[in-house]
Amino acid sequence: MKILYMGTPDFAARMLFSLIEAGENIVGVVTQADKPQGRGYVLTPPPVKKLALEHGLPVFQPYTLKDGAFEKTLHELSPDLIIVAAYGKILPPYIINFPPLGCVNAHASLLPKYRGAAPIQRAIMEGETETGVTAMYMDEGLDTGDMILQHKVSISPDDNFGTVHDKLAESGAAAILDALVLIKKGCAPRTPQDHGLATYAAKITDDDMKLDFSLPAVKLHNIIRALSPVPGAYAYVAKDKPKLIKIYASSVNSDDGSTNKPDVAPGTVIKAARGVISVACGDGTLNIIEAQLEGSRRMTAADLINGRRIQEGDILKLI
Repeated sequence: MKILYMGTPDFAARMLFSLIEAGENIVGVVTQADKPQGRGYVLTPPPVKKLALEHGLPVFQPYTLKDGAFEKTLHELSPDLIIVAAYGKILPPYIINFPPLGCVNAHASLLPKYRGAAPIQRAIMEGETETGVTAMYMDEGLDTGDMILQHKVSISPDDNFGTVHDKLAESGAAAILDALVLIKKGCAPRTPQDHGLATYAAKITDDDMKLDFSLPAVKLHNIIRALSPVPGAYAYVAKDKPKLIKIYASSVNSDDGSTNKPDVAPGTVIKAARGVISVACGDGTLNIIEAQLEGSRRMTAADLINGRRIQEGDILKLI
């Protein structure tokens, strides 16, 4: 079986590695263009490209797939199956419909929930306790194709985007290999999705990163962990010169008796002592565990207190 693989970030690289380890016949790897990274804006290849080159696989980085731009290469490679994981571009019909065994996608959610660009972050934001990977046949819709199988993954209260991403990458690698076994045997199921249960996981924007402390502490905690370690949820410490603060780790304390009082405004730091920073919210209290003030490094709550960077009475808000 000749396989064409399409993917870009670390999530996709883990699945490509599982296919390489399994000895699958990968005739080509399609990934997005190298991008400048870091302070020096050094042109850096995506993780999938790095892995493919390390294993001597042909790499293709088409600027566009539209208007048949990749059709000639597709015919030359003549794959029996295309596997896609977090490629980052919408595939036109001529690619989806080319391979005789189909175009299979590994999507990081339990479809039909969280279709779209940011399924991991959105699941955590919504306080889900379970997610997973769906191996599915692609069609021309957005994550709407028939399902082959699903692997479930738990989300613990302390998980963040980074930890859930790594769990799903491992689960996705196993899901793709399991799906391949069924495809080779000719018995891979095609289970239609219940479109009435579908939800959409929109791309993360700057508005999603802003912390509004009039929200409940539980909601804020979910936003923080959904955006940690990157890109980071933020507010501003409202002093003479407001400073942006990115919060990377938090916990919820709803039983300290300091919230929901008329004289405690949401966003007020009600405790900054003994290594604990507590902030009043619309409901409950949020404890800041790790954060980064503008112009500084990431610090624990204890370091922020010891350096008098955060003090009782400070206000965290949006500006």
